[in-house]
Amino acid sequence: MQVTIGCSWNRCTFCEMYQDKEFRARPIDDIIKEMDQVVKAGGARHVRDVFLADGDAMTLPTGRLVQILDAINDRFPRVRRVSSYCLPRNIRRKSVESLAKLKSKGLSLVYVGCESGSDKVLDAISKGETYESSLKALQKLHDAGIKRSVMILVGLGGKEYSNEHAIQSAALCNEAIPDYLSLLTTSFPRGKDRVIEGYSNTDSPSTFQELSTYDLLVEMKTFLESTSLPQKGRTIFRSDHASNYLVLKGRLGRDKERLLAELQVALDGDTSNIREEWQRGL
Repeated sequence: MQVTIGCSWNRCTFCEMYQDKEFRARPIDDIIKEMDQVVKAGGARHVRDVFLADGDAMTLPTGRLVQILDAINDRFPRVRRVSSYCLPRNIRRKSVESLAKLKSKGLSLVYVGCESGSDKVLDAISKGETYESSLKALQKLHDAGIKRSVMILVGLGGKEYSNEHAIQSAALCNEAIPDYLSLLTTSFPRGKDRVIEGYSNTDSPSTFQELSTYDLLVEMKTFLESTSLPQKGRTIFRSDHASNYLVLKGRLGRDKERLLAELQVALDGDTSNIREEWQRGL
């Protein structure tokens, strides 16, 4: 359900999703009209999950989000889950009480693009966030009872910051203990120029060098080795995004050793489970 157009931040150098869109919130009347069209077409009973698009619908004021959620609940009685993308900055001006109200209205899951736990990497990609700002947002969402799916981008630090990127990203997840944790792989369908420029314009200029497939796997290994999530925790881990070369699935930390063993097989030269470029679906 398109409740916003584009991304309110839209400055991240690695992201090409919203470059051609000017951010704006859709009028509430238009959103409700679309819902009513679904109802009129007889589709209401089939609606189980609703995703609030675009890049960061959570930037909308709490009152507007409540209006949207109330309209969803009124029209789609079988809805089980409402979810949305979320930038850490979207949460800064929302209190735990406001977020809890959204949870009571059905917003149960947000996908938080943290990308990295390294302040150096976050600065270089113009994320507008820090380790601390990401952690505070994740903790506030947890306190409100909203599940958090954290996304980390493998390869985002290039060769120079690969190790730091992996270790600090794991540290962020160790503190936040997200409900879901996904590794995606940094890709450059329109080229690397913006990312390279971002790294060269930081306070400590560096040259961004893209990681090889092997280097990406090493970074994943460093990340997993650095995680210390509870053995009986419920963090569901996935590296099954279309951008990834190796699919891994499990729970951290219950399945940490198994995941590392599967990763080591690939590092030792068995490429049978490594996706070819055409299989990555990009």
